[in-house]
Amino acid sequence: MVKAVVFDAYGTLFDVYSIVSTAESIFPGRGPVLATCWRDKQIEYTRLRTLCNRYADFWQVTSDALVFCCEDLGLPLTEDDRARLMAEYERLQAFPENMPALERMRSAGLPLGILSNGTQKMLETALAASGLGNYLDKILSVDAVRKFKTASEAYDLGPKAFGIPAGDILFVSSNGWDVSGAAWFGYHTFWLNRANRPIERLGIKPHAVGTTMDNVATYAVGNRGRPE
Repeated sequence: MVKAVVFDAYGTLFDVYSIVSTAESIFPGRGPVLATCWRDKQIEYTRLRTLCNRYADFWQVTSDALVFCCEDLGLPLTEDDRARLMAEYERLQAFPENMPALERMRSAGLPLGILSNGTQKMLETALAASGLGNYLDKILSVDAVRKFKTASEAYDLGPKAFGIPAGDILFVSSNGWDVSGAAWFGYHTFWLNRANRPIERLGIKPHAVGTTMDNVATYAVGNRGRPE
């Protein structure tokens, strides 16, 4: 039974590709390719730093990934343009379906939270800009353990914060690798597969799959359990 719901932030609540329009205005014709490279390199850096125990926070990792991709793609990134793109990342657009789905889960009595690679400041800024902050009881950043997902120490933040076992928490992510890591840790998992991607070949499957946040709300409310 689901006694709380925890969301990944980037890609799940916030659209990491909403920076394309700004990237396109700076580098005409190259906005989408830069956005894709930036996201891929960002995640790659989180994994490398965690594997090698060389932590730098998500803001730094995101900036480093941007600089690398611009150099790799031959895009002349000025300091002003870097600052402009980073400011956009700090205020990524929220998916419009989020608010009514979060309201539905809150109305059903489910505690809600975020468990993210983002820094506390990044998350609080994005939530304030989107208006989603009022729906969330816990804002959990991996800065507290200095390891990115999929490290077990990162996923352990959820059960500790809510005071219930991981199996009683529905972990929701649009990232297949994140859902797999959470499932390995012991969470009840929901893959929000907006892009209709194939399932990761990692020998583990999410407990549920859907394509919209409304699907998440239906599942969470339908399987909710009462706190003891």
